[in-house]
Amino acid sequence: MTAPATGLQAAIFDVDGVLVDSPHEKAWRDSLRELLESDWSDIRDRTTWSPEAFTARVYDEQLSGKPRLAGARAALEYFHIPDDEEEHRLFEYAERKQEMVVRLIEAGDFTAYPDALRFIIAVKDAGLRVAAASSSKNADLFLRQIRLDSFAQEQGISSETLAPGLTLLDYFDVNVSGRDFAHGKPDPEMFLTAAHELGVEPEHAIVMEDAAAGVQAAKAGGMGAIGIARKDDAELLAAAGADIVVNSLDQVDMAALAHGRLAAKS
Repeated sequence: MTAPATGLQAAIFDVDGVLVDSPHEKAWRDSLRELLESDWSDIRDRTTWSPEAFTARVYDEQLSGKPRLAGARAALEYFHIPDDEEEHRLFEYAERKQEMVVRLIEAGDFTAYPDALRFIIAVKDAGLRVAAASSSKNADLFLRQIRLDSFAQEQGISSETLAPGLTLLDYFDVNVSGRDFAHGKPDPEMFLTAAHELGVEPEHAIVMEDAAAGVQAAKAGGMGAIGIARKDDAELLAAAGADIVVNSLDQVDMAALAHGRLAAKS
């Protein structure tokens, strides 16, 4: 089944929260706790931080989908953590988080979402080109550890697009993850670059996102957006402008997608 030339021609995937259940939230939270309980303990009483205050909601609304330094700055500002003019704490926090997340990834402390892997195989089988577009510089670490051929075999999926030894990283036609773009989400620069390198016009691309900033970026770029509410945040994604919001990519109507429409199964 091939996508019509005037319909959807490409699918662009965020990585963290869409394709993998990543340890980024844990790394952001735990690295800040370590700093405020040790090296930064002298300023702790001047902040609004507490271990209980750094909730999943705070991560989703303040940090999710942002580049590393932007995420660190958002957390410091949210918890009113003072920094000096050279922003030493900003860089120290970003570096501590990076070291922690790499350790977690290398230890295999993440899982791939089966619905997302089934979906990416299905859209590529439908003739769409696919791209990875994550602000995380760790995206490739995740993607190269996921054996898509093994997953398909376990799921009983037969596809001509899969070859022995194929990783999820190999499966993408384009990968713009981790690049140093001038503007991060909700700016559409990353997604527009992915569409350009895929050779499609933005209006013929859809973006899969779990963060409101990512949905906003897709819509700002003139693309379709599927919001994936894995954290009970459907209202947040809908408010950001998602064309449809699903709890799982298994809920996307593939027959409608093949005709260029975004719809959830009834």
